[in-house]
Amino acid sequence: MPAERPFLTEATPGGESQAGTVPEALYDLAVNRAWLVLRGVGHPDALAAWHARTRFARRVPLDRVREALSRHPGPGEWHWAGGPGGAWTPGRAPFP
Repeated sequence: MPAERPFLTEATPGGESQAGTVPEALYDLAVNRAWLVLRGVGHPDALAAWHARTRFARRVPLDRVREALSRHPGPGEWHWAGGPGGAWTPGRAPFP
């Protein structure tokens, strides 16, 4: 068994910004899952590690995810909808 596990590698700046278009549903999923990570772990540094090891999330630039998270409205049940131009919407996300 290898000593290093590739899915636990540290985040790198090269993986934090991507070029190209991201489908809206994938963007929404990345923001919503990132919110669950922050809410569950409670430590903002966990976000970079999650982004680095989550295959689908790496397709969405980390700075864009952080920007969307910074606009979270606060207490209550909210989910991101609408892709890069979207917003926080009341209620649970239709796709976990």
